[in-house]
Amino acid sequence: MGGATDVLNGDALCPECNLKKGGSPMAEATPDLREWQHEARERYQSRNGGVGQNFLVVATPGAGKTTFALQIAEDLMSQRVVTNVVVIVPTAHLKQQWSKAAHLRGIQLDDKFVNRNGAVGSDFDGVVATYQAVASEPLLWRRLCARPTLVIFDEIHHAGEGDNLAWGPALKQAFEPAARRLLLSGTPFRSDAKPIPFVEYHDGRAVHGYNYDYGMALADGGVVRPAVFPAMDGRSVWRRAGEFEETSISLAETDEKTVPPALRAALDPTKDWIPSVLLEANNALSLAREDTPDAAGLVVASDQNAARAYAAILERITGERPAVAVSDEPAASDLITAFEKATSRWIVAVQMVAEGVDIPRLAVGVFATRVRTQMYFIQVVGRFVRMRGLDDETTARVFIPSIEPLLSYARDIEKTVDAVLADQEKRVRDLQESGEEFGEPPAPFREIEVIGSSAATHHATIASGTSITTEEKLRAEALLSRAGTAIAKHTTPETVALILRMAGQDSPLPSPRQSEPTTVPLSTRKQELKGLIHRKVGKLSYATSRPHNHIHGDMNRQLNNTITTAPLDSLRKRLEMLDRWLEEAS
Repeated sequence: MGGATDVLNGDALCPECNLKKGGSPMAEATPDLREWQHEARERYQSRNGGVGQNFLVVATPGAGKTTFALQIAEDLMSQRVVTNVVVIVPTAHLKQQWSKAAHLRGIQLDDKFVNRNGAVGSDFDGVVATYQAVASEPLLWRRLCARPTLVIFDEIHHAGEGDNLAWGPALKQAFEPAARRLLLSGTPFRSDAKPIPFVEYHDGRAVHGYNYDYGMALADGGVVRPAVFPAMDGRSVWRRAGEFEETSISLAETDEKTVPPALRAALDPTKDWIPSVLLEANNALSLAREDTPDAAGLVVASDQNAARAYAAILERITGERPAVAVSDEPAASDLITAFEKATSRWIVAVQMVAEGVDIPRLAVGVFATRVRTQMYFIQVVGRFVRMRGLDDETTARVFIPSIEPLLSYARDIEKTVDAVLADQEKRVRDLQESGEEFGEPPAPFREIEVIGSSAATHHATIASGTSITTEEKLRAEALLSRAGTAIAKHTTPETVALILRMAGQDSPLPSPRQSEPTTVPLSTRKQELKGLIHRKVGKLSYATSRPHNHIHGDMNRQLNNTITTAPLDSLRKRLEMLDRWLEEAS
């Protein structure tokens, strides 16, 4: 009413008018949102007119789609645009995850609701259910949207329209009356190319309201980790039913016709290939746990029998029984939740941990499934790239069979990583030199008889968007032989070859030049330097098989400070030191 700010001198406003006060009251009220979430929220608010509005947000795994969606729910509920929230998810485990996240923001969602209940309790703000539940009774869900409702579709690409696709038409029937529809996806396309309900298309491509891809998240920092892909080769042997002649082929030599039986033979738990890959992956996990004691690994299997067999192999390797998350287990969701908070090494799953499930301590993966679609591959990789904080130095490692198209998918991801890290280094170098003082799963091949598979061998390590050639590997082996004990005994020829490739791709530093004084704050410049140092430490750790903390310890002793307390000049010295060590490692 004028004068001092005091509750007795206040003017009562309705929620909508209150939110209109000031320049950006919503943004000021939620400082915890990431920059992309602020931008997406502003874009949503600029398009918030009209009943039944659809808004598609495409964001990389780990970017914070859930947080963004719940913020939109808060906004719409406070404005009285909606009084009810319905969240639809692909798996039962995600119901509990969404309910917990919503509770922390003051939104109460019933994750125990089943269709036979008929109605949601009056003390809930809404409900979270699966696509399957909606498909079984779409008219019930249409009735539950009688009052103004926001429907949030998590991973909307699971629903499709077309022959034999029940979810798409059911969703349209159920949620056509909804006041608002918010669509979330990390992969806004389907392997069968069928349209996704409520998504607008232009020239066959989904039209998004906001897009935040892996490259953008990596460039922003603090959101996703880089990832490398050890590609494992080996021979597979099989025989078709009714034939005496055996077929023997290397995974790296397979084509579209021979990949399915070769992959089936390689993934057979009674043969040699998959046990040797699991052993290699467990060694990588042991190295990761030297820096991060609770780091964990995930094996994605083709079916439940394979999952249990892989778990038995890992138990023999580690002496510790892995968690096994399969849909037939009634307590599978509780098991995943318990694993997320535990310090145990391995979890084996079929599809329950492939999408949406958040286990940030995952650092090593084994892609041991016959599914070869790009959408599924991206979803699995997404389980490993979520960062645990700005100081997280982990480089995720996902072991894959050396077959196409998996190699191509891995190269695409790594090209993005390389481009982003190159931009980061150029930005930091520029500051330093400017003079500044500061496919769907293939059908089972039951008509073939698996004869055997060899132990896995490294075909390549996809870590720079390309594969290591045979010549490069031979050169690395020769260097290892000449070096003798001067190089760590666990260093593999593939590791040396990869570092040689990296060194060969390093471009010369640009010559010093004059530039206008920068207005970038000291804290920002130091943070960028620290980020680049972390990446270089990860690169050196991979090259030398030394834990990150050992490398940091060497620099701390030589410079008499830590990366946390180091001044700008000392951070630059750390970068120079790391570059020298990387050159020596090559």
